[in-house]
Amino acid sequence: MEIENSCRLKVLISEEQIDEKVAFLGKAISRDYAQVRDLVLVAVLRGSVYFAVDLSRNLSIPFILDFIGISSYGGGMEHPGAVRITKDLDVNITHKNVLLVEDIVDTGLTLNYLLKKLRIRNPSSLRVCTFLDMPEKRILDVPVDYKGFEIPDAFIVGYGLDYHEHYRNMKVIAVLK
Repeated sequence: MEIENSCRLKVLISEEQIDEKVAFLGKAISRDYAQVRDLVLVAVLRGSVYFAVDLSRNLSIPFILDFIGISSYGGGMEHPGAVRITKDLDVNITHKNVLLVEDIVDTGLTLNYLLKKLRIRNPSSLRVCTFLDMPEKRILDVPVDYKGFEIPDAFIVGYGLDYHEHYRNMKVIAVLK
């Protein structure tokens, strides 16, 4: 797929920048959790899958990987406000250290919902790692412990993020016009 020649896509973050940032985050998380034996990475389906897999390959510590599915965008460009769990965790996170792995934090509504649902399960700790942070759109103040890139308010695709299930497989982050 030729991205730069497309009239609808403009590269915002290159594949090389992504690789460098994911390696950096992997080192930081490995350092911070070096003494932890019960780390559970919880990847939010589907958008964070590419990031979660690459991040996990950059960790030098033991961990369990699990997934939670949510529905919040409904396939469009606007946030409808409703969030629901479509696939629950398979691992019991009670008394475990949980690192929630998100693709993007924008309004904070989805992350706030997920954090509330996970806190009820009594993890020992609950932290957040997001690949992309869009603070201009923030409605709720939510904690982000690790973040890859801070980006402007734009509709972006690639590296797991989609528009009507397209563009997820791009190795870059691009603005969809």
